[in-house]
Amino acid sequence: MAEETANDTQVAQDNEIAPNDEAVQGDEAIQGDELIVHGDEMMAQGDELVQGDDFAQGDELAQGDDLVQGNELVAAEETTPRRRRRKKSLVWEHFTIEEIAGGTRACCNLCKQTFAYSSGSKIAGTSHLKRHITLGSCPKIKNQDQRLALPSAGGTDNDGEGTAERPTKRRYRYTGYANAAFDQERSCSYLAKMIIQHDYPLHIVQQPAFATFIESLQPRFKIVDVDMMEGEVYAVYQKEKENLLQAFNTMPGRISLTIGLWTTSQTLGYVSLAGQFIDSEWKVNRRMLSFMMVSSPHSENALSEAISMSLSEWNMKDRLFTITLDNECSSHDIYSANLRDHLSNKNNLMLKGQLFVVRCYAHILNAVALDVIASIHGVVYSIRESIKFIKASSVREEKFAEIALQLEIPSTKTLCLDVTTQWNTTYLMLLAALDYKQAFTTLETCDDNYNEAPSSEDWKRVEAACTYLKPLYDSAHSIMAAANPTSNLFFHEAWKLQLELTNGTGHEDPVFSSMAKDMHERFDKYWKDCSLVLAIAVVMDPRFKMKLVEFSYSKIYGAEAAKYVKVVDDAVHELYKEYVAQPLPLTPAYVEQGEANNGPASANNNHGAPSTGDGLLDFDMYLSEIQSSQPSKSELEQYLDESLTPRIQEFNILNWWKLNTVKFPTLSKMARDILAIPMSMVSSGSSIFSAGTGSHMLDDYRSSLRPETVEALVCAKDWLQYSPAATEAPSSSLVKPEGS
Repeated sequence: MAEETANDTQVAQDNEIAPNDEAVQGDEAIQGDELIVHGDEMMAQGDELVQGDDFAQGDELAQGDDLVQGNELVAAEETTPRRRRRKKSLVWEHFTIEEIAGGTRACCNLCKQTFAYSSGSKIAGTSHLKRHITLGSCPKIKNQDQRLALPSAGGTDNDGEGTAERPTKRRYRYTGYANAAFDQERSCSYLAKMIIQHDYPLHIVQQPAFATFIESLQPRFKIVDVDMMEGEVYAVYQKEKENLLQAFNTMPGRISLTIGLWTTSQTLGYVSLAGQFIDSEWKVNRRMLSFMMVSSPHSENALSEAISMSLSEWNMKDRLFTITLDNECSSHDIYSANLRDHLSNKNNLMLKGQLFVVRCYAHILNAVALDVIASIHGVVYSIRESIKFIKASSVREEKFAEIALQLEIPSTKTLCLDVTTQWNTTYLMLLAALDYKQAFTTLETCDDNYNEAPSSEDWKRVEAACTYLKPLYDSAHSIMAAANPTSNLFFHEAWKLQLELTNGTGHEDPVFSSMAKDMHERFDKYWKDCSLVLAIAVVMDPRFKMKLVEFSYSKIYGAEAAKYVKVVDDAVHELYKEYVAQPLPLTPAYVEQGEANNGPASANNNHGAPSTGDGLLDFDMYLSEIQSSQPSKSELEQYLDESLTPRIQEFNILNWWKLNTVKFPTLSKMARDILAIPMSMVSSGSSIFSAGTGSHMLDDYRSSLRPETVEALVCAKDWLQYSPAATEAPSSSLVKPEGS
């Protein structure tokens, strides 16, 4: 008995005290390579998982009061000879048991070193054998770089594809990477996608810290050089481009383009083209199409050639609807004329190109706002310096607050400095300062160090600026409130702003009227160019149709409103006729649906059917006579004559047209293309207030890359954010060890 106690003590010392070989948590007890979980009635022994009321061990079944000891099972009441369980640990793929005098030792199959395994009743376990393999102690494995990774419970077992989900109950599993298939090619592809999506430089693969990090995760991964990584990036680009081409083949309508100009620190530049369309599910989509290097991006010829090449590449020569340009007034007319002439020979432009060129609404807002701020730049500077002076110390802030309290200024606004690149922050700074204008004047009289207080005339100019910046600010916020604003939303903003500025030109105060005239002159240019496309877009809104056009034009044009309303009405009808005469290729289901509803009597075609034998043959003939003498209304007339849809806050115009496609098959095609026109070039998630009015600057790193690589990086980054997540199982599935 004393000898057994000593042996048990020795086993506990050998198998339980070794680091990383033992953990006791809650109801768990781990001994050597064994795990006993009392709460879940689960026992893991060696490298096995045993569960239930009976604990399976190798080829034996242990029941009752069996005790676990070392790597063996000992029955308390059993005197029959014990059988050693089958060894299923992955370490036995690397070790062979050798019987020697006085015990058993494990011999490494590679380096032939031997290690203690058992000596009589004492079992040494396998932990030290695992360490020999996993830590690279074996010289053969170190040289051949074939380490066997044996992660702890709860790690991943899908070759780095993601973290395995933890079971709700405690499940301890021995996981081996030795049988996992490693895929170098797939890992390189994932690395390329990471570089694309996060704007990492290609030469990240040459950085020593990155190489060390990768080696710690997967020693078998061979780091590629910059040229090979460039090839991987281009391969990702080509694959995503093929997917997008297939999607475009099923696009039910036309596409509208937005064009951006990019310059570099060199003499070269780039033209970016993005396409916007509404898909078969009536969802707005915007995708980057190309990012092409041109010698002179501001040249109208270069721009036309870039558009033509892109349309040919994407098989959209006959699907172009509109293009949206920035607000560069000096080149807009040249662009408009040149692009129409150049592209009209290759594309069937709708409405004789009257809707073809659209100017960005966000850019015109910013251009007008920046003009206003520039007109009072001296006052803006004084106010900015005044706020800096006050906020330089807490004493000055307290003194300014006391002055405001003594003057009984009711404002609750906080003085704040602006961000010079975002005009909305300058507007908010001026608005707050305007409330405290008396406090600034008082501060100048009682503090000799302060001498930046604006004069009364300056404050009047600030007041005028804030008066006219407010509608710009409110309009921008209205547009930003919509995640993917459709074109019908912009008419509301534009006509109100046009009316505000028109009325402002007649202000009795010359400071106000002068500022309004300058703003109106610039915005009126936009209104004349884009009011037609804006109005047609709002006609496609069933809540307003022509009624809002008539109302707004009466406010803006007064007695001449009818003339301008007729221009819109004629354009809508002419455009509808073009859709009736030249329908786009449609999907089979949609064609069948459109033909069935596009006949001369599509609205009430039941009278043409044979008599059902109900004795009303004469009635059918009567209906036929009425139909021939009174032609049915077109879809457009039917739509315009119907009562307006109630204006509810959660109204979804795209969903309305989706539900009414069968009722208005031809008109819905027209609505799809019109509502997809990008009235603003600012993408979702970007600030409309910082949208530039000219070219963007490409950084020096991107400028140093080959043009094909730049295009691959820019376009693939846009496409990958819409790419569906991979749902297929990883190819490197684990192979279950034999005998388990």
